[in-house]
Amino acid sequence: MEESLTGLDKAFREKFGLEPVDLKTYSPLTLAYIGDAAYELVIRSLVVERGNAPVNKLHKRSSQLVKAKTQAEAALKLQEVFTEEEMSVYKRGRNTRSHTMAKNAEMVDYRMATGFEAVMGYLHLKQDYGRMLELIYLGVGDKILGEQK
Repeated sequence: MEESLTGLDKAFREKFGLEPVDLKTYSPLTLAYIGDAAYELVIRSLVVERGNAPVNKLHKRSSQLVKAKTQAEAALKLQEVFTEEEMSVYKRGRNTRSHTMAKNAEMVDYRMATGFEAVMGYLHLKQDYGRMLELIYLGVGDKILGEQK
């Protein structure tokens, strides 16, 4: 599978004329921006794979897993297993001041969620999908596996 991901990255970069970029040059909010999308895609995929349902039910299930409070709870669990590099990305994301905030989130949850999303973005851009899925499983797997279809 690693070969196919490497091949996909090469094809992606060649098709769009993209040069490799040092991930350390990305701002934490940029990492969180792409991490939010990557994490949501994984969650939506997991929700859909657990069974076909009306779209509004799928949305309710996935929105519970992508909200700031759930991401903050996952971040707390994951601090024990983050690598040094992941913890550095997490702290940069958590400590960055954003000019916006989710309307239904506490500031502390929002900041922790931003750190979590920064790690997801970092792993996505690094194409370390195995690690990304491992962290998602450790962070919210109990919520995914515990829900009824």
